[in-house]
Amino acid sequence: MLRRLPLLASAATLALALAGLPASAQDAPATLPESAVTEPSIPGGVVPFEQTSYPADTAGYSDAGLPLPAFLAAGGAFDSSTPDLVITLGAGIEVSPAYFGSDEYETGPTGIARIDYLRFPNGFEYGSGRAVGFRTGLGLRGSMRYISNRNSSHYSEIRGLDNVPWAFEAGLGLGYEQRNYRVFGDVRYGIIGSNAWVGDLGADAIAYPVDGLTLTLGPRLNFGSTLFTNTYFGVSASESAASGLPEYDPSGGLLGGGVVLGARYLFNERWGLEGEASWGRLLNDAADSPITALGSEDQYEVRLNLTRRISLDF
Repeated sequence: MLRRLPLLASAATLALALAGLPASAQDAPATLPESAVTEPSIPGGVVPFEQTSYPADTAGYSDAGLPLPAFLAAGGAFDSSTPDLVITLGAGIEVSPAYFGSDEYETGPTGIARIDYLRFPNGFEYGSGRAVGFRTGLGLRGSMRYISNRNSSHYSEIRGLDNVPWAFEAGLGLGYEQRNYRVFGDVRYGIIGSNAWVGDLGADAIAYPVDGLTLTLGPRLNFGSTLFTNTYFGVSASESAASGLPEYDPSGGLLGGGVVLGARYLFNERWGLEGEASWGRLLNDAADSPITALGSEDQYEVRLNLTRRISLDF
């Protein structure tokens, strides 16, 4: 089930670029050490971020010296040496609960979309076309999530409840990152489907145990509005009559907490693997729902994506 599509981009830098600020005030120094590429200062107190540079490719081999399949080692039309846009796209599989509060698990597709570098017509540059890594400092971040539909007729325990259509949430957050840790908060709105507000608070420890491998581990807290909680955990009078479940009118607030373990391995500057395993526990009105009582308060998810970095010259 495609639950989340990450979007990593500094909203502050994109907004300033679209405002047409002069490139001279934003450009990075002409020469930078190979170990780091630093984004120029941004007015308004936002600290510039740094990205760890990745070593140049060795044809046919990963950074760890392991031979690569031909399709991973080869370049092509999407690998410009002077790009105007660099994005990371990924596709893979995910194992997750069939619906919020379920103890049944399903396997389905998942994906990743991330902006690494963007050069605007006025010369402003966001990120780096030759660097891969975590930004450092304080800045805005993008956040979005896809929630698949709930067809209640497919699950005997909730048959009679209304079907819930798929939803797409988008929003912004604020984060502070250093090489070995990060903290963040995100707020999203269901622009399609739920039309409800949700939010996340999180922190991660970051480690680099071997070349090309990045590990993250940290806690999460999940929040939702009353509309969100009613959509996924509530039982109306008509639903109660059809399903036999008791009526339930939940309120919003803190709905869950848990831990997320993430891993990213880069074969080279083009290809990589990104994985995530998480445990979450439903809390408060989400945990007290009769829907959850038929399933489980504990929610586990595992996802793995093959990623491709695409560099385009316009």
